[in-house]
Amino acid sequence: MFQLDLLNGKQAGTFAVTRHFPFWIGRAPDADLSVTDDGVWDWHLAIGLSSSDGATLATHESAMATVNGQPMRQTRLCNGDVIGLGALQIRFGLTPARLRSLRLRELITWLALGALCLAQVGLIYFLLA
Repeated sequence: MFQLDLLNGKQAGTFAVTRHFPFWIGRAPDADLSVTDDGVWDWHLAIGLSSSDGATLATHESAMATVNGQPMRQTRLCNGDVIGLGALQIRFGLTPARLRSLRLRELITWLALGALCLAQVGLIYFLLA
């Protein structure tokens, strides 16, 4: 999954996570990321996922967008790219990974090591008796 950080505009400081593709950004209320900043069309651009290129950006019809300051209609996106839609700037990046707690696994491992040590002490006691 990818994360889109809104750097400026009316929703500055917020972010959206892409959970399906194509992920539409635009002024339309039913767009996946609905923004109402100046220069943004109803269906401005879509972020897609390709097995060969990874994440791709494609603008709708004659809408224009910039990626790192360069005008683009279609391009491959990389982690940290800044997408410009009119007055709005969005940083494209990878979603931070959530780490799972390993406490239960660690507890089970320590209990198993303790049981193994007790079994070895019991075996030594049995062989010496």
